[in-house]
Amino acid sequence: MALVYISILCLLTLVSSGEVEVENQPHAIRAGTTFALRNYTSILTVPNGEKFGIWMWSELCPENFYAVGFSLRVEPNQYASDDTALNGIRLFCVQNDDRRFLYSVESHTGHFGEWTEPRWCPSGTLSSFQLRVEPHQGIFGDDTTVNNIRFRCSSNPTLEGQGMAWGEYGEWSNNCHNGGICGIQTKMELYQGGLDDSSLNDVRFHCCTKSQQ
Repeated sequence: MALVYISILCLLTLVSSGEVEVENQPHAIRAGTTFALRNYTSILTVPNGEKFGIWMWSELCPENFYAVGFSLRVEPNQYASDDTALNGIRLFCVQNDDRRFLYSVESHTGHFGEWTEPRWCPSGTLSSFQLRVEPHQGIFGDDTTVNNIRFRCSSNPTLEGQGMAWGEYGEWSNNCHNGGICGIQTKMELYQGGLDDSSLNDVRFHCCTKSQQ
């Protein structure tokens, strides 16, 4: 009994500190809105996001931290049931490319699906993105809206998430220059109960510039 009590106490301590390691996720401290007042230079957007939902809060990496990897919360094909596809995007932030100490930011995420294995830039930071979006399916259709995302790294490789395949990719966003992506804000349709859920409809990312030494 004492061992069980100690285990529960340790878990509660980790939860309160925001340092819980999620299955198949690296150990990262959830930044939440702690660093939301960090100065940023621009916001990256794309024109093909969908119309449902509202813009939620922004979450930013700590000062001098930049996003170098990401994971997606994805609901697989539900066949005869309601599909939502991509429900959330989690960024992993590091300082000076030191990946032993991570912060995560994700803004608001939907209720459905599981987190995928992270994808990482081999070097550099996430610097631009592209969304795969299924357009509105009409009053009797099943809306999934955002299905997947691609990021381009500042070192040039392109990383594609493990999302769903409905819809098409739109245009690339502008690039973050001399720095990288440092924050996220999601546009979410809140849980619809027994009605059609579309979950994540759009996203925008904050760019931060590295200070000159």
